[in-house]
Amino acid sequence: MIIGVLREPAPETRVSLLPEGVAALTRKGQTVWVESSAGQQSFASDEDYRNAGAQIGSATEILDSAALVLSMHPPRQSIKTGTVLIGVFQPLYQQQLMAAWAASGLTVFSLDMLPRTTRAQAMDVLSSQANIAGYKAVLLAAQLYPRYFPMFMTAAGSVAPAKVLVLGAGVAGLQAVATARRLGAVVEVFDTRPAVKEEVQSLGAKFIEVEGAADASRAGGYAVEQSEAYLQRQQQRISDSIAKADVVITTAQIPGKKAPVLIQEDMLRRMRSGSVVIDLAAATGGNTPFTQNNEAVHFNGVSIVGNSNLAASMPADASKLYGKNITNFLSLLFNKEGGLHLNWEDDLVKGACIAHEGAVVNERVKSLISEAV
Repeated sequence: MIIGVLREPAPETRVSLLPEGVAALTRKGQTVWVESSAGQQSFASDEDYRNAGAQIGSATEILDSAALVLSMHPPRQSIKTGTVLIGVFQPLYQQQLMAAWAASGLTVFSLDMLPRTTRAQAMDVLSSQANIAGYKAVLLAAQLYPRYFPMFMTAAGSVAPAKVLVLGAGVAGLQAVATARRLGAVVEVFDTRPAVKEEVQSLGAKFIEVEGAADASRAGGYAVEQSEAYLQRQQQRISDSIAKADVVITTAQIPGKKAPVLIQEDMLRRMRSGSVVIDLAAATGGNTPFTQNNEAVHFNGVSIVGNSNLAASMPADASKLYGKNITNFLSLLFNKEGGLHLNWEDDLVKGACIAHEGAVVNERVKSLISEAV
């Protein structure tokens, strides 16, 4: 079977599979075709891919020949009926595209829909990329913040450490905490899930508790919407912490919905001039009312940077981790002879599948399509 790897559209710098991933697949008897220059931005040359056993071709050649296509983002070209397409397509926000692909006879797997279970960790693209995003969010904040992060005591006087507030203690948030602590900042963390308190404290940060959060244990590891009463208490606690914060890293998102606005205008007005907000939820609206995706906005002396794709700023390692996630997922789709075998009894295969045999099969996506009609 031919597996195709497409070059991602600009400004994306990552690639679905590096040469090491190609080598792993070719050792298992698979044939891999890679679009010319697909790995250039991730520091992998066409020659590197050839040495790993890949054939280099154009997007048209790959889409005409491959039975399974890897593309992180929706391909720019038309795709032949019967193709298996694997990427991160945000189907909860792109329902019409999913419906169109289903009507075209594609089988579509979107790995951002994988259940957040222990077994899925090895193929959890959201976590592998969020880890990088949390790390880079703090480094970006440190670059923009006009003061030191650590405490300094010098003959010229003392400098107090930066106060960092992290909203959301998922993978990105916890990595942001760890990175900020390594840089010497004092860190506070807010999350609706009390269960993460121990992890936060183990990293040396203070956990901000708010009573009455909705139970997220049945949401497959994703965030859930909260009651109005809880949101009011949450806003007050966040407001108190933001007034003291020099840097805020926001990561709060709810799958299929607009990101909650956690930082209101009056809170931003209470932050001192020169403070920085890095909003990782920018692609779904952002956690502030002024966030613009892929832009830096200045409000009352505060820099608000919207960036939901910080992982792409480290394309070599981001592609390496993503590619490992992909190869782990592909192992679920092949039988012992290396042929394609879609086991619908497997909760990971079923959970990640969006379209198959001419229909949208994911219940959440189907429901959203029905609501939009």
